Amino acid sequence: MTNFRALLEALVDGGVEFVLVGGLAAVAHGSARLTQDVDIVYARHPRNLERLAAALADRQPYLRGAPPGLPFRWSAATLGHGSNFTLETSLGDLDLLGEITGGGRYEELVPHSFELELFGRAIRCLNLDKLIETKRAAGRPKDLEALAELEVLREMTSGR
Repeated sequence: MTNFRALLEALVDGGVEFVLVGGLAAVAHGSARLTQDVDIVYARHPRNLERLAAALADRQPYLRGAPPGLPFRWSAATLGHGSNFTLETSLGDLDLLGEITGGGRYEELVPHSFELELFGRAIRCLNLDKLIETKRAAGRPKDLEALAELEVLREMTSGR
């Protein structure tokens, strides 16, 4: 089970630049759907890769679904050689995304995000319009299933 609070605290307290996307972003907008992991799009500049590596170093990050014992070295260099990492950590599952379909990279998502307080921390979260756009672009069955609820949430909040 993912400890959402502890995972987000580790990232924020570590100074990691990221935008919350995916299921937890949908929950932040009022979705009733359950999610099992934290999905973030993270800035890929070298200093942020160092911060991200340090923030998770003590949380035993390992590639989710990889066989035990597979050589995997968690470091800023490893992050620099890849883009998307689906991880298991001692705090739960975390998807690190260098970019997302329909949204792009961190720098492209920031203008479509807002800051919210979650678990006593300021978290940058994808706005509802862009979240809907990325879910539609991803086209996976679980994303398409979430669209109807997200569009209702948008209708409910657009009159405010």
